[in-house]
Amino acid sequence: MSAPRVLLVGNEPGMVQSVNAVLADHLYETETVEIGSQAIMRLHRTPVPDLVLLELSNDNGKGLQILQEFRQIRPDVSVVVLSSVGNIRQLVEAIRNGAQDCLTLPVRGPELLDLLRRHLHRPWEADATNLGILEEVGGGHSFVAGSSLMQKMYAQAKLLAKIDVPVLILGESGTGKEVVAHLIHKLSARSQETFQKVNCAALPGDLLESELFGYERGAFTSAMRTKLGKFELCDKGTILLNEVVETSASLQAKLLHVLQDRQFFRPGGDTAVDVDVRILAATNVDIQQAMAEHRFREDLYYRLSAFTLRLPPLRERRGEIPILLRYFMERTAVQYSRPPLQFSPRLIDACLRYSWPGNLRELQNFVKRYLVMADETMALDELQPNCRGKPVPINRFSPQASMEPSPSAATANGTPANPQRDLKFLVRNLKDETEIQAITNALAETNWNRKRAARLLHISYRGLLYKIRQHGITRVAVTQIAPSLPDDPSANLVSTKSKSL
Repeated sequence: MSAPRVLLVGNEPGMVQSVNAVLADHLYETETVEIGSQAIMRLHRTPVPDLVLLELSNDNGKGLQILQEFRQIRPDVSVVVLSSVGNIRQLVEAIRNGAQDCLTLPVRGPELLDLLRRHLHRPWEADATNLGILEEVGGGHSFVAGSSLMQKMYAQAKLLAKIDVPVLILGESGTGKEVVAHLIHKLSARSQETFQKVNCAALPGDLLESELFGYERGAFTSAMRTKLGKFELCDKGTILLNEVVETSASLQAKLLHVLQDRQFFRPGGDTAVDVDVRILAATNVDIQQAMAEHRFREDLYYRLSAFTLRLPPLRERRGEIPILLRYFMERTAVQYSRPPLQFSPRLIDACLRYSWPGNLRELQNFVKRYLVMADETMALDELQPNCRGKPVPINRFSPQASMEPSPSAATANGTPANPQRDLKFLVRNLKDETEIQAITNALAETNWNRKRAARLLHISYRGLLYKIRQHGITRVAVTQIAPSLPDDPSANLVSTKSKSL
């Protein structure tokens, strides 16, 4: 197997010499060209380099022009930019123009070799027993990247960590948005400072404002002393605004003020409080639709989304499931002081077929239940078509394999059981269908206003969010049924069915 080819594009002699020395010691095939037309001509020739290291020098943007042309000529070749510490503006533009990663000059050998390993070797894609990238990020969380898709996500997060700008993290519930926020904080220059997270959907407007900005003594009747808010408590650090779309219009205006001027006024106060906080925001809703419905300010969106990360759902990175199963099993076994269980090929196949509407959170809870119950039949039964998610056909399974009866399809004496006559099976499915129908109707009636829907259903807001995740109810599905809701008395299905929740 030939050595990986690295093309180094740069003009600074000291940088070129130090990078070439590191690459030569580790058997990389290296070629060096200066910034300019020679670099462009090189990409038109073969052999094509596996990776390009591009210096961003103070040369009126020539490095950025080269990057743009590289991405047009060879979009399949990764480009890593080399930038000085103070060259933030050029680095931001490089990321927007498609740079996959960056290194700070002067280049350090171990950091460069780690980058080359991630971009050129990718051993985890060929070995499903390897966890790939496993990064402890704090708060009891770890970032696991066992696929090329998540490896790219890791590289993007690492890149954005070096640029002190807001980041908007989008993705379905349970995809790991909070973990990515922890990762960005850990890899940033603020890593030694405080990280605060706020769930904007869990508190009503007034309480959320007090949580974020505090208040002055005497601001309201029970304000007996001055209270510091989250922004002041994590000064110099990072704050994550989870479910930011759920904030009120007045609070969104205050957040915009913080982003623009790095200051705010405590409720009841008339003196501006200066803060230096990096703001990360996350949401699992369609933010474009929220803006179209005037539930979220466009100017706030453009301030928060200097860079946007979109986390893929688990069904789009299905090859990572065996790795995540093993990771969650090892971690949970330590947590519960129990020996880890093995996953049989049959159980892994069932997990690969399942759609996982709750994403990583649902997968982790599945592993916990399997470890505690130690019952493969029960675990397989959870993954059947009529339980929560829908199985997804995968090409690598033969039709014969998909037609084999599962362990749950047999009775205790080995006689095949008919699920249509299994009373427990029927009762459970009837309850699930009733819950889904009631919740869907409530959400359609309230135009996906989950707080109002929770009141209609006589359950807590948090309980409704759990049920939505559990049953994989999506806003798109609710929107599709909304026009068909009747105006006659039978529309009271929401209130009558809610008693079963």
